[in-house]
Amino acid sequence: MLIAILIGAGLGFMFGKLPGLIIGALLGYWVARRLVRRVVISKLSQMQGQFLDSTFAVMGCVCKADGHVSGDELRVVEALFERLRLNEEQRERAKAAFERGKADDFDLDAELATVRRVTGGQRALLQVFLQVQLSAIAADGELHPAEHDMLLRVARGLGCSEAEIEQIEAMLRGGQQQAGGGATSQQALTDAYRVLGVESDASDAELKRAYRRLMSQNHPDKLAGKGLPESMRDMAEARTQEISHAYDLIKKAREANA
Repeated sequence: MLIAILIGAGLGFMFGKLPGLIIGALLGYWVARRLVRRVVISKLSQMQGQFLDSTFAVMGCVCKADGHVSGDELRVVEALFERLRLNEEQRERAKAAFERGKADDFDLDAELATVRRVTGGQRALLQVFLQVQLSAIAADGELHPAEHDMLLRVARGLGCSEAEIEQIEAMLRGGQQQAGGGATSQQALTDAYRVLGVESDASDAELKRAYRRLMSQNHPDKLAGKGLPESMRDMAEARTQEISHAYDLIKKAREANA
């Protein structure tokens, strides 16, 4: 950008002395900003496209981990097309990516390295990626040992821990179980602490810090700016809702026991 400003200022000075220098510098700045914006938008679009392709490629690999892709898993993939509001071209690309991931010669480690690169290692983006994979293989109501092992391999390949998988599992359960009288069940409360990533003996201040940090990290606009496809925005919004729900559950449980 500085080079464009200097060139504009130099040309302006040649033709209009000091007023020309100022006008030329401003024009150089304007042109440079437009070029930078165009490059940034193009790069972000490429990142989002790659994120979506890798999502379905890895999904194909994970779903086949137990030896076959079940009808329930295929229905989840089809439902995901609807949820993501993919157009016809995007659906065809997603299907091709899914088939690529199912192939015996699919290089999972290389694909995960690509995901790490396009996301810049952003934890929230990687967790959304893992959440989609987990929701697909849990479609038939059970997590087979081979699928769980594959999910752990994916998590490690992304630089995530098993604890983060447990956090995502807790998010998917949503902390919806509640006992009579409005009191939360023990499982729901345990899940809520997992969602926030804190121990049950964390102080109120620690709890609030964890909540605010997660809400900031998972803000849909922030994730979109880092490469999350716009079609996955509602997933990011669902994550923030679960984080908020978990925080409310814990607060209510603590108030009830105060």
